[in-house]
Amino acid sequence: MRRDGGPVPGIVAEAHRLVGAAQAALAGEPRPRALLADCARRLDQPLRVALAGSIKAGKSTLLNSLVGQDIAPTDATECTRVVTWYRYGSTPSVTAYAPDGARAHVVVRRGSGTHGLTFDLERLNWNAPPPREVDHLEVEWPAATLAHTTIIDTPGTSSLSREVSRRTARLLTPGADDERSEQSVAIPGADAVVYLLRRLDATDVQFLERVGAGTAVANGGPGAPGPLGIVGVVSRADEIGAGRIDALHSARDVATRFAGELERTGLCQAVIPVAGLLAFAAATLRQQEFAAFEALARVPVDELSAALLSADRFARADVPLPVPPELRAQLAERFGLFGIRMAVTLIRLGVRDSATLAAELTSRSGVDELRSVLDVQFGQRADQLKAHSALTALARVLTAYRGTPADRLLPRVRTLLADVHGFAELRLLGRLRTDELALPADDLAELHRLIGGSGIAPHLRLGLPIDAPLPAQRAQAMAAVRKWRARARHPLADQFTATACLTAARSAEGTLSVLPE
Repeated sequence: MRRDGGPVPGIVAEAHRLVGAAQAALAGEPRPRALLADCARRLDQPLRVALAGSIKAGKSTLLNSLVGQDIAPTDATECTRVVTWYRYGSTPSVTAYAPDGARAHVVVRRGSGTHGLTFDLERLNWNAPPPREVDHLEVEWPAATLAHTTIIDTPGTSSLSREVSRRTARLLTPGADDERSEQSVAIPGADAVVYLLRRLDATDVQFLERVGAGTAVANGGPGAPGPLGIVGVVSRADEIGAGRIDALHSARDVATRFAGELERTGLCQAVIPVAGLLAFAAATLRQQEFAAFEALARVPVDELSAALLSADRFARADVPLPVPPELRAQLAERFGLFGIRMAVTLIRLGVRDSATLAAELTSRSGVDELRSVLDVQFGQRADQLKAHSALTALARVLTAYRGTPADRLLPRVRTLLADVHGFAELRLLGRLRTDELALPADDLAELHRLIGGSGIAPHLRLGLPIDAPLPAQRAQAMAAVRKWRARARHPLADQFTATACLTAARSAEGTLSVLPE
């Protein structure tokens, strides 16, 4: 999820300095000392991104498609009812942890046919007796995506079991139910959230509001913004419109509507439709499957359409198709009806090899678009997001443990948290995906670049080479400030355009401020 656009100058170092000063001032308090130690460690670790959403939203399937490997169980077993951390490791391993820190190795079983991994939680040998309840799982896997991003797969927020749903709430909104408890100063486990939506109902909005309000007290009041990074995904988008060939177009309309509704709440910066099942199947496309699609592409259109009325009908032995019923059932399970229709259509349009088909299916699944958004929203802003989490946690600790020399740090922490221009940039980038500005194409491209759409390093924001002289960068930034301030004051600019121009001007001012004199 990461493409290095250059760090935010000093933000992590400043967070480290403030956490270190608080550690020194609260050295005699065990509980805050432990919280601050965890806070300091997190600043040096990969960004933590949580996948959240209602039950059966497709979180594990999306995780597999983002990583490009089959590492997350997708069947409804006990392992999908606990929080699972996916980290980079040189060799694959799965470990269960109890609430008291006891550990147990987890046996991983690979199912037959199309069935993926299963984590066996029935027979765990804990490193200290007696047997315990599993608190969470940690998976280490040699996947390139995990080198820069730790992904946290969470249980469904709408589970029939209140305890299962609370596991996700405890990770993302610890202490939200009781601000007076010691748990209320716990640190949220994720720096950013990908929230999967199949429909947008009151439960989704309420949960996102809780996540967004998680830093309100720390930031100085209920009107303060929440996490900088929340991206929505219309999951299982291929099922919209009953898996028709135009399903993703319908899903995009749904995503636009969701984005509009969430924009009014300020909860979410972008909503992307993704067919996670198709994305993962494309990433692991087999030559046998490609050959099957080629054979199906030679079937008359009407005959194949009739066979694809349902997955059960498609796999029936009495339906005459040039692919064995067992393989047809596998295709239906791995690709879904939408994926089968799309693959056959692409071959009829001229795709001649499995690599090209895999690339085309991946592109049409929406996962490439999601990766691009996650790169802009999360990857390039990893330092901002981690520092935001650390400073929010620090403010909670300082607020809860008053009456020490650490009190003097709180004004500076709150000042840093009050600078939420990064949040404004992310919201504008999200809106630009669906709304048009009344600006010429060149100006629109410049605005997109200034607010960090191509990277947050100063030279990238300014559209200059990396070795551009500092005087040239400062002159370009100053010109951008003047230009976009003037555009915001134009008498014919509508409110959206004026706000966007002011955001660009502020971004240019921020870029100017970090350039050495």
